[in-house]
Amino acid sequence: MAGARDRAQLIRRRALLVGGLQIGLFGLLAGRLIQLQVLEGERYARRAEDNRTSERLLAPQRGEILDRQGRPLAHNRETYRLLLVPEKAGPIDAVLDEVARVATLGPATRERVGRAVRKQPGFEPVVVLDDISWEEMARLSLAIAEREGIFTSAAQRRIYPLGAAAAHTIGYVGRVSRRDLERSDADSLLRMPDFRIGKTGVERTQDETLRGAAGTRLVEVTSTGRQRRELGRREGLAGETLRLTLDADLQTFAAGLFGEKTGAAVLMDVENGGLLAMASSPSFDPGAFHDGIPDRSEWQALASHPLHPLTNRVVSGQYAPGSTFKIAVALAALEARTVSTESRFFCNGVHELGTGRFHCWRRGGHGHMNLYQALQQSCDVYFYEIAQRTGIDRIAAMARKLGFGEPTGVELPGERGGLIPTKAWKQKARNESWHAGETLIAGIGQGYVLATPLQLATMTARLANGRSAVRPRLLGGGAAPELGIDKRHLKAVRGGLAAVTGSRHGTAWGARIQEEGLEMAGKTGTSQVRRISAFERRLGIRKNEELPREERDHALFVGYAPLERPRYAAAVIVEHGGSGSKAAAPLARDLLLAAQKSGTVAS
Repeated sequence: MAGARDRAQLIRRRALLVGGLQIGLFGLLAGRLIQLQVLEGERYARRAEDNRTSERLLAPQRGEILDRQGRPLAHNRETYRLLLVPEKAGPIDAVLDEVARVATLGPATRERVGRAVRKQPGFEPVVVLDDISWEEMARLSLAIAEREGIFTSAAQRRIYPLGAAAAHTIGYVGRVSRRDLERSDADSLLRMPDFRIGKTGVERTQDETLRGAAGTRLVEVTSTGRQRRELGRREGLAGETLRLTLDADLQTFAAGLFGEKTGAAVLMDVENGGLLAMASSPSFDPGAFHDGIPDRSEWQALASHPLHPLTNRVVSGQYAPGSTFKIAVALAALEARTVSTESRFFCNGVHELGTGRFHCWRRGGHGHMNLYQALQQSCDVYFYEIAQRTGIDRIAAMARKLGFGEPTGVELPGERGGLIPTKAWKQKARNESWHAGETLIAGIGQGYVLATPLQLATMTARLANGRSAVRPRLLGGGAAPELGIDKRHLKAVRGGLAAVTGSRHGTAWGARIQEEGLEMAGKTGTSQVRRISAFERRLGIRKNEELPREERDHALFVGYAPLERPRYAAAVIVEHGGSGSKAAAPLARDLLLAAQKSGTVAS
């Protein structure tokens, strides 16, 4: 009996243990169900919904770029595209053959479409034709009406009304590259298929402002991401419209000055630094980059062209400023009081320093010269003398005050700062001491001295303004700091520049503005690109016309107008143009005259 009772108690204990375990397990399951369905039900409902819906981005409309009068420099044109969805369209070659019956479809297009089909998921649309007209779209829509997986769609295309005339300044947009993605701030817009961003010019520096904010559309998708239908959408915010200081007419005029010549021209408001025109020659068609240049050899030919059409010479071209730099040297000497306006030096064609001989451009010399005459006739010996007395460091300080030696900060990519040498610079850069003869060479804007056309225009604007250190700008603006140069010294130098064009002895007399009240002042410059040997001097220096193009001097001119109350400053460089007075001064004259007749003043 006792054994039977013990077994019965053991069975009851085991039954209670099993029952307790079952109750515990059911309790855990019930608790987990309450957690999933009640406490975290909303979160899991959202996750389940996400498996059924997907949020897709909508590209915003890019902002326009306008000139100072509100005329378009870059805007969007509505266009149409033909797209296909590979997994729905069937055999790709058959589809393309059908399209080719009603539209032009070259081998390059077929190859591009084939690459895209192989590269991306089958449910992602592939662009077959872009920038087709409404008539073409209607004809294609009719032809493909019965075929699944191929359709037309509205799109936007970036248009540049001035074309090559403003390509370097406005820039262009292009497809997002891998490098763009690597340096971007993870903007999801950049990962949209066929999205375009600014690549050069204002399009690049102001890209985020022009880009706008993406919209979204909610679509129902399968588990593989295939879209079934659209459930709703929220439109994005268009990019901002930018109004530049450029004047479309003057920009076109400046670009047209060069013809087949290479070089750069800048037109600037002397009061506030507004840039009215910036031309770099040769140029290129910015619209060609919208879809990318499909032919790699064509791109390489453009990128490696010996005349460098893709380079913006206005901000990236660095040149020895030649005699235009004498403006800075004259002001440095006057401010340092190493000379006065009446200091006279004799030019016999050669300045000797130790065993070195430094020649004037006029072989027989100019005779006795004061500052006014030396600027008027661009006497090299006079500037050798005052440079030697003033010293390179004081010349460099004045040059920086006038805008040389560092980027101006204009709203363009790729700006270079030029070079204004000092004793400390040479010691650090070359581990060499400065030589006195190098000061003389710098005194006529040669040697180590380098400047961009934009810096030359900035110097000229500050000289003409006489009050503030204006900075060149395409956007915005603000108060400029005081120039800090004695007004008497500025007046003396301006007097010499007025004589350059206003006197028969002036180096630019032949390129003067003859219309009363519109006269200009300026300074010619000729920048050597080769060294003239003593042997060649004995035989007679060959004229530029007798030399191969690449050995000819660069021609420069800086000037402002009108003489009374100047409003415009200009700088022109003609690469290998020979004489500044013959090649560059006439272009600057025409530009300053056009600006005055237009009555344009940058805001």
